[in-house]
Amino acid sequence: MRRVRLMGTAEIGARLGVTRSRAHAITRDRDFPAPYQTLTMGSVWDAEEVEVWIREHRPELAEDPES
Repeated sequence: MRRVRLMGTAEIGARLGVTRSRAHAITRDRDFPAPYQTLTMGSVWDAEEVEVWIREHRPELAEDPES
């Protein structure tokens, strides 16, 4: 069983280098992964799914698999 690493809007914004407000808008896009879970405080996403989305939609920000 893999351990799930979660990201909220703030972490997604930091990862993409955008404001939290812009990150919130990006997460509402139809092509962004569905939230892993929605809590009272907001939604959280599986970081692995977010990284796949980044590789497909923002390849210049993709993490180097060698690092």
